[in-house]
Amino acid sequence: MIAALFPILLIIIILGEIYTCHLLYRFTKKRSAVFAYLLLLITIIASLLLYFNGADKSKGQTSESMHIMALILLFLLPKILISIPLLVEDMFRFTRWTSNKFIYKKIITNSRSSLLTRIVLVAASLLTISIIYGVFVGKYNFKVRQETIVFKDLPSSFDGLKVLQISDLHVGSWDNKAAIEEGIKMINSQEYDVLLFTGDFVNTLATEADPWIETLQKIKTPKYGKFAVLGNHDYGEYVKWDTETDKEQNFTAIKNNIAKSGFKLLLNENVVLKSNNDSIYLLGVENWGLNFKKAGDLKKTSENVPTNAFKIVMTHDPSHWDAEIVNHQQKYQLTLSGHTHGMQFGFNIPKVLEWSPAEYIYPEWGGLYNKGHQYIYVNRGFGFHAYSGRVGIWPEITVLELKKKQIIKG
Repeated sequence: MIAALFPILLIIIILGEIYTCHLLYRFTKKRSAVFAYLLLLITIIASLLLYFNGADKSKGQTSESMHIMALILLFLLPKILISIPLLVEDMFRFTRWTSNKFIYKKIITNSRSSLLTRIVLVAASLLTISIIYGVFVGKYNFKVRQETIVFKDLPSSFDGLKVLQISDLHVGSWDNKAAIEEGIKMINSQEYDVLLFTGDFVNTLATEADPWIETLQKIKTPKYGKFAVLGNHDYGEYVKWDTETDKEQNFTAIKNNIAKSGFKLLLNENVVLKSNNDSIYLLGVENWGLNFKKAGDLKKTSENVPTNAFKIVMTHDPSHWDAEIVNHQQKYQLTLSGHTHGMQFGFNIPKVLEWSPAEYIYPEWGGLYNKGHQYIYVNRGFGFHAYSGRVGIWPEITVLELKKKQIIKG
């Protein structure tokens, strides 16, 4: 899909540069200003090509590469925003000019709308400010999201169970210890009975966690414990390894670091949570994604789980829910996922509208969804990756309260 869209994106980027040069000349009336801009553009592109060509492929995603990605977005996105409305306007202008010249035999002034030009420039400026804000503030602007979900078949002893979910830590991206500790204080200030982490502990390397294990150990352990599953980034798939043994050792170290941080890692296995004479089953599936590693085995994870039991599934990628879980012959009442990050970009008007480009890739990209009496909650992520920031889609701590539906007998 991305490969198919690349030519379109490239055309939009080129148009963005053309319009930028046009607007620059329009406001400065100097060709030298356009020449200086083009020289700067060529210098930046050449520098990026040299950087990525010489980058150490064994290090994976680094803080340096993420900040470079932020600069690329800062340079490209505002110009893409400029180019699209101006291109649409030019199409209308060309159509009007053609019809007047060849049909009505008239010659009329067909200049660009100064109002539209001002609007797109203001919008591009706001986008630029937002990208910068996302890097310095937004990526640590932690928010607590709360949801109540009602189930007919929730065991009575678990009525009111509070599940705290975090996802996509990406500890290798963190660069502000004080901000992370504030996020952990927000976690610890919540009331919860079990904590579930739904994958992507690191970007790629086990060593990313070394400075953060002690910090993560400060997350309070609730009544039923802290559990984790793996995400696609936890298998060491995104760097070049000298040997398969090195890759396996890194994978083992990642799993050990998750345990050192205080989590019980579930690898295609389940555990029973008990209260009085009631039980619910927590199922931890390894990563399974339509376009990513498929190490998850739902059948194995469900072994010895009674068919009529109440089940909570932890699976990193929400595409797994649509592909296997929701239509399974067994009923999996609640699934918790992450992975999408809400693409770390979008906007949110509380209780009115939330949008992210992630919705064009994942039907369930952020928040609570249901099909019948089966639910999935997709956490938007605690950390960040690729772009060293967040705009509109803030880092998330989720608290879900599970309630039993009261049946009134008449």
